[in-house]
Amino acid sequence: MTPERLELQLRDGTPVVARPLTPADRAYVAEGYRLLSPEARYQRFWVRDGEVIGDSMLDRLLAGQLPEHAIWTLFDPSREGFPGLGAASFWRSKENPGDAEISVTVLDRDQGRGVATLLLSVLWLVAYRCGIGTFTGYAMPENAPALRWMRDTGAQGEWDGYNAVFRWNLGDLETIPGTPAGVDLAGRLAELAPRFL
Repeated sequence: MTPERLELQLRDGTPVVARPLTPADRAYVAEGYRLLSPEARYQRFWVRDGEVIGDSMLDRLLAGQLPEHAIWTLFDPSREGFPGLGAASFWRSKENPGDAEISVTVLDRDQGRGVATLLLSVLWLVAYRCGIGTFTGYAMPENAPALRWMRDTGAQGEWDGYNAVFRWNLGDLETIPGTPAGVDLAGRLAELAPRFL
């Protein structure tokens, strides 16, 4: 059974909580979107204007259910004001049910703390439990940090003429490299697997 709440720590020892988002979290997601920088908003949602996320996007993010869709957040319960650090989601492909598209968003102030890798590990295990064997992630070619992170966590990349497309093989942990992000991911998967599988 998929856990409803995980009490974890970031690499720096900060206690955090990971949990799925639900339709009751509309205001939480909207505030997280508002706090993204224009550049981060563009890299994740491909729009530069506006601090307000539309109702249709909120519906899309929050209305789906396992095994077709999952969205998890990571937050710091001790943080004053908005506690969120980031969120990640996947959508199972209708054409290829063994694959799902993954997206990860980390607030600007929390990048470089292992938030994305922790969220990837959680979704990796949720998806694997649902019979999904690969994740596919897309990034704009100018988004060097995302490209590096995808590669450093073991995704294999290619160019589709418009975006960089990266794929993780969820069933083959041997493809996770010995990079700092890869070691972090492998450690997280080992730590969390007993709670999911």
